[in-house]
Amino acid sequence: MSTSKRSTIIVEHLRKQQMMESIGKGKRIDGRNFDEQRPLEIELDVIKKANGSARVKLGDSEVIAGIKVSTGEPFEGLEDKGALIVTAEVLPTASPHVEPGPPDEEVVELARVVDRGVRESEMVDLGKLVLVPGKIVYTVFVDCSVLNADGNLFDATSYATVAAILSAKIPVLEMQDDKVTDTGRTIPMPVTCVPISITQVRIGDAVMIDPASEEEGAMDARITISTNEEGYCALQKGYTGSFTIEQIKKAAETARIKGEEVRAKMKELTKFAQKE
Repeated sequence: MSTSKRSTIIVEHLRKQQMMESIGKGKRIDGRNFDEQRPLEIELDVIKKANGSARVKLGDSEVIAGIKVSTGEPFEGLEDKGALIVTAEVLPTASPHVEPGPPDEEVVELARVVDRGVRESEMVDLGKLVLVPGKIVYTVFVDCSVLNADGNLFDATSYATVAAILSAKIPVLEMQDDKVTDTGRTIPMPVTCVPISITQVRIGDAVMIDPASEEEGAMDARITISTNEEGYCALQKGYTGSFTIEQIKKAAETARIKGEEVRAKMKELTKFAQKE
């Protein structure tokens, strides 16, 4: 083993020991409380050629989401609804641990968890994105790119996706002579609610929200819970460890409370006001 690698292992061991000592005193290694999220910044319309876009910084994790609206055939069994597809990638420059190439299992999971939170909340009224029932519908592609990875990419990517959807404008298309024609006009995305995910990890007996990368390196279990204005809409258990029933109940309540806080900020920043 090289001296540099041995030194790195020693530093990581000491850092984890320091983290556990801090957690034992009721604080995290960066000074946050267990239920305290890192600073959240949201910037809209960062990709001028997209139908909608947003850049989110959650601590030092940074994600950009862009929306492209086109037309296509509906999914089988959903002939009366438009299509929504969320994809994700972690750029090789986002972390020294990311290798170039096809997405690995963690990136696939990232896209699926974000997609599930938006889809299960029914954030977008897909029934309003149909041109010819059973034949031609709007297809909304949400492409997310992680620019910097410093923990909790689930929430950072979800917030970027939600913000991009809230700010999106879709082209008004019409059928003329059996062809899809762009009228040149746009309308807001048909949004019904604002889903917010809150990811929490267990380290020992402590459960904390919005884990930084160091905390993810020491976590025993992970859970992501999404809520909208009406209640819970999605849940994803991740990693190998488990939670007690009481920990899950507390995590659910924390997700509800913190979700309301983030949702209020999201609505304010995107100027979204849900219609009654």
